[in-house]
Amino acid sequence: MQSNNAGKKPVIGFVGVGRIGGPIAERLLDAGYDLVVFDIVPAAMRPLADRAQIASTPADAADRADVVIACLQTVDQYAEAVLGDTGIVHGRRFRTYLHIGTTGRQCVQTLAAALDRRGVATLDAPMSGGVAGAKAGTLVSMVSGPREAFDAMEPLFSSYARRIVYLGAQPGLAQAMKLVNNMLSAANLAAAAEVMVVGAKAGIPVDVMLDVLNHGTGQNSATLTKIPHNVVPRTFDCGASLHNVFKDLTAYAGEAQAAGIESAVCATVLRFFREAASQGSPDDDIATVVRPLERAAGVELKHDR
Repeated sequence: MQSNNAGKKPVIGFVGVGRIGGPIAERLLDAGYDLVVFDIVPAAMRPLADRAQIASTPADAADRADVVIACLQTVDQYAEAVLGDTGIVHGRRFRTYLHIGTTGRQCVQTLAAALDRRGVATLDAPMSGGVAGAKAGTLVSMVSGPREAFDAMEPLFSSYARRIVYLGAQPGLAQAMKLVNNMLSAANLAAAAEVMVVGAKAGIPVDVMLDVLNHGTGQNSATLTKIPHNVVPRTFDCGASLHNVFKDLTAYAGEAQAAGIESAVCATVLRFFREAASQGSPDDDIATVVRPLERAAGVELKHDR
């Protein structure tokens, strides 16, 4: 699906070089790809200005690239960046589009249909691992879309992902997988925050709880990374906002409902995160989900001094 000569790396257009997109763009540059970048926030492009071309619009990036990657946050942002008046769809050169954000199935399927009419293949390719994984090149990429396009792009994915899982030809399958992953990850964090606050109130040191949990059946992503690295040091810097959780879990609830499941688990997990936002801001980090619980119990999950 590449328009470049065989053996030569495709030129990559990258739309959305923020907290996760920026580090991914850096990984692509380090891997030897030529980049044309665009972001509606000019400051986001400055760290890349010495190594990448700067586009004036998403369409300009697509005019100068063989492949375009979009790493944005909301469905509305994707609709504007891809299908808007200066959107990617108007680019004349690119022939492959990589949708690496989390939007749910309907969004990516709508974009894929519009791009297919222009002869462009869409790969639905959300990733898991957050800002830290993007910087380290250790993301997990879930990909669905035409197999030929996936095979051509697999070396590109390898430049920023440690594991790449192909789910099938239908755009949207990868979105469903990402929502399943994000729901479980959010549930792990909410549950770990609650039980560890209960344990701390009982008088168990945080380090002791983490030792037991991470060597027992309670082990999960929150006890392994988020609690010890982002809560206990009181940095609250996982890299995703409460607003992102609302978006992802609302989309997951839609998938569950389509499957005939009214997810009480999802509703409960959402309540935890909404309470954190009500006591702070939707822009706060997801790690702040622990704060209302700490306030209620009168303890904090932190190292004993």
